[in-house]
Amino acid sequence: MPTSGTATFNPSIDVIIEEAFERAGSELRSGYDLKSARRSLDIMSAEWSNRGYNLWTVEQGTISLVANDPTYDLPNDTIDLIEFVVRTGSGASQVDQTLTRIGVNQYASIPTKTQTGLPLQLYIDRATTTPTVTFWPVPQNGTYTFVYWRMRRIQDTGQASNTMDVPSRFIPAMVAGLAYYIAMKKPDLMDRLPFLKAEYEEQFRLAYEEDRERIPLRIIPYQSVSS
Repeated sequence: MPTSGTATFNPSIDVIIEEAFERAGSELRSGYDLKSARRSLDIMSAEWSNRGYNLWTVEQGTISLVANDPTYDLPNDTIDLIEFVVRTGSGASQVDQTLTRIGVNQYASIPTKTQTGLPLQLYIDRATTTPTVTFWPVPQNGTYTFVYWRMRRIQDTGQASNTMDVPSRFIPAMVAGLAYYIAMKKPDLMDRLPFLKAEYEEQFRLAYEEDRERIPLRIIPYQSVSS
């Protein structure tokens, strides 16, 4: 038998919702059901951000640093920064300097917060609507570029005809999770919650464990140095 020759399956949000209702043991019957399910999808997307590293949401960005300006805004949909360097020069003379991340207590204890020089440390404030990054020492000139890799929020559902901002390998987890969320809202489906919860966690585990970089693991034995 011939095969389709395509691998483009990417169901729209309304198809995901319909499948989730059927798995939950119910039917999509009204416009309110559709609205409620879309809201659950957006809430579940926020939950996934709390579960850890979503590889497909990692993006690179840059900020040109300004002399004597320590603090800069990050994009509003930034969850956290994964990696970061300060870059000087360009082309063959380009050099990246690794930065050390510090917490609010460490930053508060710096007595010379206005000291200028090549930035060596940064403090990321995620407590505000617009996350910010603060450097120490403060950039001494405008020749530095801050290069970072950030984890952003998963995009909102929007219209039901849209597709979700997830790779295809996460679609089973999304459908299983939405079925569980739907069942939590319906008293007549409460007896299915343990099964739906277990299926959701299993599907998410499978997708999350696959969603990783393929890099070699190196284990270096620790050797104490005798005095």
